[in-house]
Amino acid sequence: MTDNLPSLTDADSCLSDSQLEVLKKQYIREGEYVTEQTRFNYAWGLIKSKNRREQTQGVLLLTDIYREVPDRRRECLFYLALGHYKLGNYNDARKFNESLLEFEPNNHQAHALRQQIEDRVAKEGYIGMAIVGGVAAVGTIILTSLLRRK
Repeated sequence: MTDNLPSLTDADSCLSDSQLEVLKKQYIREGEYVTEQTRFNYAWGLIKSKNRREQTQGVLLLTDIYREVPDRRRECLFYLALGHYKLGNYNDARKFNESLLEFEPNNHQAHALRQQIEDRVAKEGYIGMAIVGGVAAVGTIILTSLLRRK
């Protein structure tokens, strides 16, 4: 069952503008009678976009599909987790990924995404600590120089 999901490397790649345009045209062409498959494909393409606004749109569309189509929830969980990851919403990414792992504890893609999320959170935490440390050091230097002037 987990083999139907792409590898994390494939899922993290971006679609070209022309590839996304094909999905968008299909979505628009179907209008009010858009099929769930077309909605999913377009949402998937938006998640794989380089554009943050389009990624957000993809997350919103996938959220609608998740709520409305129980048979697509498994696939939606993975791409919702991936979409939130790409947007930097790591808590939401974790939530959706962990939900997928509850359904499929041996899902290799979800485990790989979990590790990637944790690595990114740790990296950004280190960067944040370095920034705070740098600001504290500059503050100390300024305070020391002000105290010496008195």
